[in-house]
Amino acid sequence: MNKKKRIKGIPKYHGFRIYFFSTLLYFFLVMPIVGVLSLKYSPEWFPNSDFIKTGSGVSIRVDTTNKPSGNIQNDLSDKKSIDTTDSNLYFENSEYNNIENSIDSIFNKQVSRSVPEINNINRNETTGDNRFMATLSVLLKLLLLSFLAGLAYNLPFKIFFKKKRYGKPIQDKLFQYCKKFLIKSPTINSLILLIPYAISLVYTVYTLLFAKNIDKITSRFFIQYFFISLIATILTIIFVYYWQKHRVQIKYIEHVFSGEELRKRIFNLRIGRIRNRLWVSSGMTTLLPLIIVIFYLFLSITSLRDIEVLEFTDAQLKILFGNYMNFFSGSSFEEIKGLFYINAFDSALLFGGIFTGIFTSFIYIFLFIRWTTEGIVGPVRELLANMQLTGQGELDQFSIVRTNDEIGELTEGFNEMSQKLQDYFENISRINKANSRFVPRQFIEFLGKNSIADVQLGDQVQKEMTILFSDIRDFTTISEVMTPKENFDFLNNYLGYMEPVIRHNHGFIDKFMGDSIMAIFSESPEDAINAAIEMRIKLQEFNQVMGQFGKPPIDSGIGIHTGMLMLGIVGGEGRMDGTVISDAVNLASRIEGLTKMYGGSIIISEDTLIKLNDPSQYNFRFIDIVKVKGKREAVYVFEIIDGETSSVKALKIETKEKFGKALQHYKNKNLEEALKLFKEVCQKNKFDKASGLYIARCQRFIKDGIPKDWDGIEVITEK
Repeated sequence: MNKKKRIKGIPKYHGFRIYFFSTLLYFFLVMPIVGVLSLKYSPEWFPNSDFIKTGSGVSIRVDTTNKPSGNIQNDLSDKKSIDTTDSNLYFENSEYNNIENSIDSIFNKQVSRSVPEINNINRNETTGDNRFMATLSVLLKLLLLSFLAGLAYNLPFKIFFKKKRYGKPIQDKLFQYCKKFLIKSPTINSLILLIPYAISLVYTVYTLLFAKNIDKITSRFFIQYFFISLIATILTIIFVYYWQKHRVQIKYIEHVFSGEELRKRIFNLRIGRIRNRLWVSSGMTTLLPLIIVIFYLFLSITSLRDIEVLEFTDAQLKILFGNYMNFFSGSSFEEIKGLFYINAFDSALLFGGIFTGIFTSFIYIFLFIRWTTEGIVGPVRELLANMQLTGQGELDQFSIVRTNDEIGELTEGFNEMSQKLQDYFENISRINKANSRFVPRQFIEFLGKNSIADVQLGDQVQKEMTILFSDIRDFTTISEVMTPKENFDFLNNYLGYMEPVIRHNHGFIDKFMGDSIMAIFSESPEDAINAAIEMRIKLQEFNQVMGQFGKPPIDSGIGIHTGMLMLGIVGGEGRMDGTVISDAVNLASRIEGLTKMYGGSIIISEDTLIKLNDPSQYNFRFIDIVKVKGKREAVYVFEIIDGETSSVKALKIETKEKFGKALQHYKNKNLEEALKLFKEVCQKNKFDKASGLYIARCQRFIKDGIPKDWDGIEVITEK
């Protein structure tokens, strides 16, 4: 069974490991101290005994190993009920006799109720561990419930990312759930884990305040356990919150929210500050070990009043104060009881606490530096990369707003700027595109300008180009039967067919003059001829469409000439226009007029023909030598047969050779032979208007005679 290919870039969702490792961290912080406290306050250090204070303030230790016999005096005389050699009862041997009578009297009054109290204390000591085990059991059960609650909450996220990673379809309810709760997951996960720890702390306080028969040692143990548990809870919850927040912001959000949504801050919270993040990071990596060390320091000190002695010997002062014992020599207990000391056992506790603090700080330093770096440097690096792309002209670049602090605010500002730039340039592009419809882009480029904004009055350039003139024949007659709106609609439809043809053949339209088109081709004359042939094909399509609406078919003539042109800007400061000034333009216009006379759809000048790279690629024939109106020099003109309909084209190609011979006889003044051949052409192709024109000329010259100054050049007096 083939596994479905995994999509790269989609992360796994981690929920359980955050719960698991944070819980391990909690117990790593708490259990070593609990173990040390259990040893420190273990009943084994004070087996079956407790302190009893006399009325005069003298402390003694009562041994309850042997129960009183009932005869108190006998018990006193046997020295079994009172042990005066205990290390915590510091008396000189000479002092014992002085206070023995006091002890006897006190004991007689107190022992009757001291023994039951001692027995109760023994039972409380044995139940101290039970109370802690009960507290621990409550915590473990609550943690198990919180793990199950966390599993129920995080399971949809895990399913979502797994399906997305393997390209599986995602139900809408699942998607909406993830989208609704993903941003809240750091807070919710922290609360899920906080509940068992908080209840455990409350249970500990309840034990201290309301539990019955709790002795002093157990009370002190629970007080110290409460504070270390409180510190561990705070550190653990902060750990969970920032771990989950880091993964949500850096790993998850772009796979749940769309790019449009992530252009702005999606965190519905008060705007954060990088300063606060750095304070938290610094606090967790610096204050954390200090707090743990200080807490262990307080655990490891013992007040001198806890020793409960009347006076210290010189040896004891030497141990307590070292070389500084002279300052305290002869001091009474009341004078120095406020001081404290650290014994060997507490020193081991202190060093253990220092090690725990340093080890834990390493964990927090590694993780918080990583999270802070990725949370600050990552978005900044991503933002800089998008800025570079934007600077290169890629205006559709947007950064994901991953944080709710100044970086998120900066990213959101960049996205807004990018959107405005994109809108601005799109608007400029639309304006330029609109301007190009009035002033062609190629025209601006010929002037050496980047945009129409750079164009100034008087800018000009001279270059050899090919001009194409096109005109609808008899459009005036056609337009007389249409309303002005119908005229505009008709022309726009017609020009809509023609303009793309010119543009696709590397030309541009310089002017629309009613039903006429003036186009310029700067690259090669072939582009102009190809455009003219295609325009004739499009004209047939246009007539077919218009025929469906009852419109009569139209015909057009196209004249092409190649020559030097002067392109430039004319007008005034208030109104300028781009135009082409040249005799070549006028000649192209006159050649277009010849299409009506000679009946050709496309007529070109000799200058255009000789500039073709391969004239043989077209079917053409020589038409005449003419002097058009406004020109002194004669022009050789040729007809491009490829612009005709297929039937007319075939006939003109078939009679091309005979037409050429007839025209040669005509130019050589062999009018009878020319007339004969032209008639044969007309009999073969009745649509050949040029042959009909030459038949009329031959007949006129035969009748009236050839003028003496006639050189075979036809002078055209009409436009």
